[in-house]
This record gives sequence, structure tokens and C-alpha cells, in this order.
Amino acid sequence: MRRTARRLSLLLLPLLLLASQAHAGVQLVVDGVEDPLKGAVISATELSQYATRDVSDAQVRRLYQHAPEQAKSGLEPYGYYDATVTGDLQQVGKDWRVTLHVKPGEPVKVTAVELQLDKEAADLAPLRRAKRSLERLKGQRLDHGAYDAARDTLSGQLTANGFLDARLVTHRVEVTRANHSAVIKLAWQAGPRYRYGQVRFEGSQFNDGFLDRYVPFKSGDYFSQDQLLELQQALNGADYFAVVNVLPDVDEAKNGSVDVTVQLAPAKRTIYTGGPFIGTDTGVGLRGGVERRWVNRRGHKWKNELVVAQKLKTLSTLYSIPMPGPNQRSYNFGANFRDANTTTSQSRTLELVGNETRQWHNWTRTLGVHALSGTFTVGKRGNEPDSTPGIEHGRSTLVFAEAGLTRKKADNPDFVHRGWSISLAARSTAGTLLSDASFSQLTADAKWIRAFGAKSRNRLILRGSAGYTWTDDFTALPPQLRFFAGGDRSVRGYGYQSIGPRNSDDRVIGGKNLLVASTEVEHYFTRNWGMAAFVDAGNAFSGVDYRPKIGAGLGVRWRSPVGMIRVDLGTPIHDNREHGIQLHLVIGPDL
Repeated sequence: MRRTARRLSLLLLPLLLLASQAHAGVQLVVDGVEDPLKGAVISATELSQYATRDVSDAQVRRLYQHAPEQAKSGLEPYGYYDATVTGDLQQVGKDWRVTLHVKPGEPVKVTAVELQLDKEAADLAPLRRAKRSLERLKGQRLDHGAYDAARDTLSGQLTANGFLDARLVTHRVEVTRANHSAVIKLAWQAGPRYRYGQVRFEGSQFNDGFLDRYVPFKSGDYFSQDQLLELQQALNGADYFAVVNVLPDVDEAKNGSVDVTVQLAPAKRTIYTGGPFIGTDTGVGLRGGVERRWVNRRGHKWKNELVVAQKLKTLSTLYSIPMPGPNQRSYNFGANFRDANTTTSQSRTLELVGNETRQWHNWTRTLGVHALSGTFTVGKRGNEPDSTPGIEHGRSTLVFAEAGLTRKKADNPDFVHRGWSISLAARSTAGTLLSDASFSQLTADAKWIRAFGAKSRNRLILRGSAGYTWTDDFTALPPQLRFFAGGDRSVRGYGYQSIGPRNSDDRVIGGKNLLVASTEVEHYFTRNWGMAAFVDAGNAFSGVDYRPKIGAGLGVRWRSPVGMIRVDLGTPIHDNREHGIQLHLVIGPDL
């Protein structure tokens, strides 16, 4: 037994000696270069893997011998083929410290880019741009990453534009260390350019041919991945489907033609929405809605909404008929009952509308006819009786045509850094045909947002509204066809629609014209929280008697899970009639 224990101790002795020579790790220090070269040297040096791993003396010395060559290899992808690397090896307690002194030397520059590409492919704009990106490498320091990215971009553009058999037959970078130069040589065989075959829809709930309106190409057009993406976005935006997969059958392509299969799964057909809301222009309220995403196999839509708030009650219905074609055209028929109670007016109206909407030169164009009928009072203050002297009463029916153009552009719909929106409208009766008065009206609304400063934490927001009315009987126009100023989206510091022309009893009755402008600056302390300072100016007016009211103040901004919440405190500036602070609350997107 003693003899066995003695032999075991002799066997374990070398292992114990090795363990006693193990050390905690290696600290690698690189000087002479900064990132990204410094990071490249560290990544290429095997010693960097032992920062937190045990390593023996023999391993450290062996790895240290290879470190200079490894460091020089790490610099070559950045164009430094003539680097000099020396090092120091020091033992610090149980650890090791390795210092590499790097002199990158003269970089290799690209002296020529020789690129061969079939003429049919080279004449296409996306490929011309990709080709120029490669040619711009001439005269620059050789950077393998930039070269790889530019080369792969051109290869990707060949595939994206229908050259599905394209092959990269030559791809060399010839480096001459003696004169620090490099020549890039690339050649592609583009092959035939493929065209679209048939588009097949699988899983659709609609009649055959209905979804063809969303296809932005015809059979026989040249294949383009951008158009396939456009088709996918259009089908997602139609709100009919829960799943949309657009799959080109590249593997089955025959005779230069590629069929496209679109896999679909219907979305939930009926949507119920509802909940409380609050706004200083409307008060506290409840909103509920029912929408049928499709009514029948022809893709018709039907939407209904009920709003009950302190200052506004509406009941609306809208029936939409999508029409075939590339412009996303649809016919819309609706009705809207509205009971509104603002600071200066009350109205109960029923409006019927029929219009056509479509995409038109990147704008959304609306052409339609409205029939508006109801009763109203203007000039009211608070809960005064309707018989109070100075309050004006009216009842009218108006039938008018309307044309509208809207467009918006934003880099991020949830929080815009660069974006704008424009809305233009023109409406007019045909004299007094089917109307109690004749009128014509033009309106324009615009908003512009631009982020600036470090990390884009500041935003400048400019907003403006303008309107002009011609009419033979202004008293027949209900409040929604008159112009007022004041409120959350007008001149803050004043109540909703509380400013405008006054009658002989000094009561606000609205005006024929409108001109409002706003400047706002936001600063965000964190990703979701910020503050704002604003100055608004404008007024409604008749004739040329324009006297703008000015409001200014501060606000808080919160990017909440339900959208942007804006809380502003505004006050009138140099106004003898209005004083104090007005609270404004708005929840919704920037544009």
C-alpha cells in the first residue's frame, strides 16, 4: 500500500509543478496607432485571447515570438503592408504584460481599377452608380473592407436588376510592395437579363384579378427586386393580410422569364377599437369604432366611428371601393353627423360626401362632392342662453365640390428627424345651385421638422396655415367653413377657436381668411423625454384687417408607448383682452 502511494505521488509531482507555474493571464498593450488600426492589431494577435485565461511561461514566450508577424498581418487589410512591429515582454507578479510598438509605414494606394462589365448591364443607372463607387477607390489607401463592400454591391445590383446568371470571373487585388501600389482587377459575365413571367397569388380571399392592381409591373418587364419590395409594401399597406411573402421562382426560371409567387394569409376581418382620450380642444371623451377590412370578395371596405367628448360628438361611416390600377384609386362614400361646442360657437350638422382618391405624382389627390346641412350659433360665450343679444344664429344647406392634395415625407414616422407635410384644398359651390349661399375657399397647411445638434437631440419645427374665402353671404357659412384661430394646433396661449373677427356686439364670429405661423424648438434630455419652447402668431380676419395674436410658452415632450404626448403651457403676448396661462394637450404623430 505504501509502495502504491509512493508511485502515485511521483506521478502527480510534475502536474503540481506545472500548476504552480500557471499564471492568471496576459495584458496586451499596443502603441503607435489608433483605432481602427489598434483594434485590428489586437484582434490579429493570438496573445489577446489570453487576457482572462491561464497560460504557462512557455506558452507566453511562444506566443510572443509570433505576435509581431500576426500584428503586421492584421494591418494589411487596411493597406499597410510595410509595417514594423517590435515588442516588450514583462512579468508583472503572476501576470504577463506584452507591449507592441507599431509603426504602420507608408500605406499602399490604389493606382488603377480595371473593371469589365457587359454593356447592357453597364448602361443601367443602379449599376453605373455601383461602378462609380468602385472607380472612386483609385487614388485612395487600399482598404479591403471598402473594396469588398463596393464589389459586393455591384454583384448585388446585377442580381437585383435581372441578371440572375451573373458571375464574377475575375477578382484580384495585385499589391506591389516595392512602390506601395495596388491594382484592382474585376470582371463580370452578366449573362441574359431576365424578365417577369406570371404572378400567382396563393391564399387570397378575393376574386381572381383583384390583387393585380397592386402589382407595379407587367409580364415581360425586366425583373427588379425593388419592384418586388414595392409589391410587398403595397400588399402590407392594403391591410387585408396578416402574412405577405413575395417569392420570385428563380430556381425555376426558364427562357429568361421568372414567375413570382405571392403567399398570403388573411388578416382578422373585423376590427373593434375603443377607449378614452383627452384633448384640450375636445375635452375628455370616449372613442369607439368598427371596421370591416373587406366586406366582400371585391375588397370593399367599411369603417364606422363614434366619438363622445365634452365639446365634440360625432358619428361617421365610410364605405370604400378600391379600383384596379397602379395609382391605388378608390371611390369613397360617407356620412358624418357632428355636434361641436367650441369657445365661440355651437353647431349640429350632417354631411354627406362622395369622392375619389388616388396617388398622383407622389401626392394623394382627392376629388369629391359634399352636401352639408345643419344649424349653428356663433359668438357665444360659455353657457349663455341662445337668446343672449349678440349671438348669431343660422341654418343652411350647402352643396360644394372639393379638391385636395396631400403629401408627407418622414425618415421615421414615430419620431421625425427630417420630414415635412403639405395639405392643399379648394372647395366651391356652383353659385347657389342646391345651396343657400355661394362660396369658394382655398386652404393650405404645412409643417417642417429638422433635427440638429449633437446626436440630433434638438428639433426645429415650423408650421403654417393659410386660408381665403369668397362668398356672397358669410352669415350662411357654418363654423366649420369659417376661419378661427387659437388652440393646440393654431395659436397656443388661446382657447380653441377663441380668436377672430368680432361683430358689433364684440363677439367672435369667425372670418373669411386665415394666416397662422409657428416656430418651436425641442431639446431631448433622454431618448424619450424633452422640453419645448414655442412662439405662435396669427389670426382669422376679413378683408385686409389682419392683426395677428401672439402666444408663447414652454412644454414637455414624452415619447410614450402610445405615441408622442405634448403638454404645453402658453400665454398671450401683449394682448389687452386675454391674460393668464392656457394648457394644451396633444397626443399623436408628428406629421
